[in-house]
Amino acid sequence: MIHAIPDVLTPAQVAEARALLESADWVDGKTTAGHQAIQVKDNMQLPVTSPVARQVGDMILKALQANPHFIAAALPLHILPPMFNRYSGGQQFGSHVDGSIRQIPGTAQRIRTDLSCTLFFANPDEYDGGELIIEDTYGAKSVKLPAGHMILYPGTSLHHVKPVTRGARLCSFFWVQSMIRDDHQRRLLLDLDISIQQLGPELATHPATVRLTGVYHNLLRHWAELG
Repeated sequence: MIHAIPDVLTPAQVAEARALLESADWVDGKTTAGHQAIQVKDNMQLPVTSPVARQVGDMILKALQANPHFIAAALPLHILPPMFNRYSGGQQFGSHVDGSIRQIPGTAQRIRTDLSCTLFFANPDEYDGGELIIEDTYGAKSVKLPAGHMILYPGTSLHHVKPVTRGARLCSFFWVQSMIRDDHQRRLLLDLDISIQQLGPELATHPATVRLTGVYHNLLRHWAELG
């Protein structure tokens, strides 16, 4: 499931975050790359210990916790603290699959990377190139969203970032361990949830709506992993 979530951050939050990020100290992104990714990765990142990364990351996490669209699509159990990258001057990230397990910095806790997330801080007209290309069952999908918007996609996906030839691509990236491990099951639950919501408040107490809501929760109860 590839799913775009609009307006995770408000324009004011995007402006505040960008001011902080643009004044931060960036390092070579290869310092956090795995054995395969280091061969194809060319970007800049904020160190996970950066105070700016922590401040903007907390802003993102707080916004996600209050975003019903994100909750419905991801059904999150754990979220890795957001990280940040910057591409400019022809930088790119070649085809790769994200690591399956990530350790939360400063802790012994590890999470399974069911969903990869990219939140955009620069608008599409501010830079050329930089499209996130995600390969799925139906072919390659090109993603380049407005500032404040976010894309969710399966952590199992082969993906790459095209070279940035003008301006700078500024994003946050992180991973989610979902209560629902299986991507197909998450898609079914999201479709059911959206259908229930579309019935509207006037049908909220209709017996059919009540039964559909029961089906949703019984499937969630059956499939969820909370360990």
